[in-house]
Amino acid sequence: MKKLLVGLLACGLAVAHASDAGADKAKAGVACAVCHGPLGLSMQPNVPNLAGQQLFYLVEQLRNYRSGKRHDEVMNVIAKPLTDREIDALAEWYASLKIKVEE
Repeated sequence: MKKLLVGLLACGLAVAHASDAGADKAKAGVACAVCHGPLGLSMQPNVPNLAGQQLFYLVEQLRNYRSGKRHDEVMNVIAKPLTDREIDALAEWYASLKIKVEE
């Protein structure tokens, strides 16, 4: 099942990777939303939320997944083909999403 998910995510990323440079939100929707939710809010208990995360953190972690410095079977496949510009754009988009915390 996990291999199927990795394959589907990689295919989604390949389709998004072929799109124009201004489609970062769409790219996130294709490649990231499967696990992290369409607006960066995960519904899975073992997958972190991306919405509202710090820009520096998101960039650093995506680059770590891409290089193999940080290990996750799915994320290493997803991050591998991303360029620095794509990582920066994805991180900027997720960091720009506002979340509201209530007590």
